[in-house]
Amino acid sequence: LNDRGDDSPEGQLTDGILDQLAKYERAKMAERTRRGKLRKAREGKVIGTHKPPYGFRYADAAGIALHDPEMAVLERIFRWAAEGLGSRAIQGRLMGEGVPSPGGKPGWSKTTVKRLVLSDTYRPHTHEEVSRLVSPEVAASLDREGTYGVRWWNRSDQKGRQVSEPDGRGGRRYRRKTTYALREPEEWVAVPVPTSPRLPSDLVERARAAMSRNRAPERKNLARPWQLRGVLRCSCGSSMGAHTATRQNASGPKAYHYYRCNRNTSYMPHSCGQRMQRAENVEETIWAFVAGMLSDPERVRAGVKRLAEQERAARRTRRSPDDEMKAWRKKISECALMRAAYQDQQAAGLMTLAELSDKLAGIDETRRHSEAELDAGRASEDRARGIERDGEALLRSLSETTPEAIRALPSEERLGVYQRLSLEVSPAPEGYEVSGAFCAPERSRS
Repeated sequence: LNDRGDDSPEGQLTDGILDQLAKYERAKMAERTRRGKLRKAREGKVIGTHKPPYGFRYADAAGIALHDPEMAVLERIFRWAAEGLGSRAIQGRLMGEGVPSPGGKPGWSKTTVKRLVLSDTYRPHTHEEVSRLVSPEVAASLDREGTYGVRWWNRSDQKGRQVSEPDGRGGRRYRRKTTYALREPEEWVAVPVPTSPRLPSDLVERARAAMSRNRAPERKNLARPWQLRGVLRCSCGSSMGAHTATRQNASGPKAYHYYRCNRNTSYMPHSCGQRMQRAENVEETIWAFVAGMLSDPERVRAGVKRLAEQERAARRTRRSPDDEMKAWRKKISECALMRAAYQDQQAAGLMTLAELSDKLAGIDETRRHSEAELDAGRASEDRARGIERDGEALLRSLSETTPEAIRALPSEERLGVYQRLSLEVSPAPEGYEVSGAFCAPERSRS
């Protein structure tokens, strides 16, 4: 609706301005919503989400109540954990008994089991403990003889950026990637929730201690160089991890090494059906293919340039990256000038402190949004330059190396080559799909 429908300089300028205004307004709406939720949480009210925590149901607009059938399941989970069972063993028992997961599906994940056991939502806290976490007004409304779980808000900060990846058909697809960073504990907001008599304090503490001690089994054959670690991805989109199986032969035990889809280890009905790949076979096949490609440096150089341009294009609007960075720097400078101007107006008696506070809050939101966009633009440019730098460094290191020496490169060094080429490998019906610093995705036949 906002498109002028022409390619004139004025039309492109108008479209660019409207795009940025819409993006800015969306960011302000999200910030207002976040502040409203935080205010509600500081008042001791439960913030409603699309689904309540497992074992609870929403009672009203600001309350939450226990749901006994799910609390009975939680009691069994905590007792199993207290007995020393790990998340995988508990997962198997729940699925074997047909207990629906918190999402209503038949499959439980190990992560969900561990998260439930270690959650403060189910750990009984005394009134004194809760009082140190909430405001005096909230603490005064609680029963001094009761115990409460704690549901945390504002624990993490999330940032999103657009990334590009191969679509498997010779092109690129773009998706939103979100990263989470834990905030300082002083910024967390605690909301008291009721506790169940099914989960007494001693049971919960024993279960939490046992689950915290639970560690993944020690990895075998650590000395083996897994050349495609972090490079090989399943056709379903999940990463493929290392797996070693030992078989008893006539001459004794023998180890077999595979790459296996990580979704194949969850024991869920919807687990991936991709067959395991023999490590030695796929590693030699991919290296033979890549070594052949490295004999054409100009093709690799063109591919590196293409990857860097795709990284820059992921954030590009109708303006060039340099113009966009200048625009955000200008916006940050304007915020500083406006802040000083409003403070001068308040000092001159032209506005009240409340009006000044409201004006400054809006300016600070704009400044934070502009700084985030500026940081994201810098990070995107840094990643693009890193791709170019790694590609050139690889080509320089191989410039005086013969094709025979490249093919004979030790296993320990091959992973570094793959990483510098931003290589990604996926099994295909007739071999492997290989993408990275080449002019186009290629197919390697096994």
